[in-house]
Amino acid sequence: MIEQSQYWVHDLSPFLIRFPENPLGLDGIRYYGLAYLLGFLGAWLLLKLYDTKGKFTIDADARATLMTAIIMGVLLGGRVGYMLLYDLSAFLANPLLVVRVDQGGMASHGGFVGVLLALVWFARKHKCGLLPLGDVVVTLAPLGLMFGRIANFINGELWGRVSTVSWAVIFPDSPKNYNAVLQSYGPEPRHPSQLYEAALEGGLMLAYVQWRFWCTRPPAGQLAGEFLVGYGIVRILGELFREPDAALMLGLSRGQFYSVFMILAGALTIWIAHKRSSPLKG
Repeated sequence: MIEQSQYWVHDLSPFLIRFPENPLGLDGIRYYGLAYLLGFLGAWLLLKLYDTKGKFTIDADARATLMTAIIMGVLLGGRVGYMLLYDLSAFLANPLLVVRVDQGGMASHGGFVGVLLALVWFARKHKCGLLPLGDVVVTLAPLGLMFGRIANFINGELWGRVSTVSWAVIFPDSPKNYNAVLQSYGPEPRHPSQLYEAALEGGLMLAYVQWRFWCTRPPAGQLAGEFLVGYGIVRILGELFREPDAALMLGLSRGQFYSVFMILAGALTIWIAHKRSSPLKG
């Protein structure tokens, strides 16, 4: 039997600031919203740094347009992706749920698709190459991923699998399994998988793409492809410690299953990058 007293019981509030009188219908400032804000602010500052250092020339107006497109891509893609990939039956029953962001539910894979569409629009509008633009934008993404996963931990959501490691955490509201909506809750010690994913998807990927961006000269599109492959791999690894939050697909969690397609897309992008950079043979 697991001795629960030796583990920390998660008791963090999802609110940075709580509004006692609910002005304008707002109950407070949540860490999850702050994570998005910090991610977008960090992306803005990095784009400005790239311009200053001559790594990616972009004026203030274009930078504002690009950031607006990215923000819309992340938010719309993330929400629509969640409904389609994780809660399709509810969406088909009531399509208006897609606008109920107050009920939570964002999918990173959907966010990636949303950003891709935003970049296609921006590249056509500003007549710039999609592949080099993608190389720049993937260097921004890990910041938002890292802040988002930390917010998941603070919120006490997306729990890890039951574990007896010394750093396991008890999440009082964690169900015994992903089908336990109507069953009793089991506050068992679990992997803090949100922090594992913050370190892998955020910290590790940020270090890698920043090193590649500043210290190497890969062909256009190579870095974007490497990020997709790398993210897919670390997401699959992180999911090994995470309690599935939806029914499995071919024995894989939803996060693992969809990440396989990211790896394939990344490999295709790398192939295209090398094909375009190779000299023509006569």
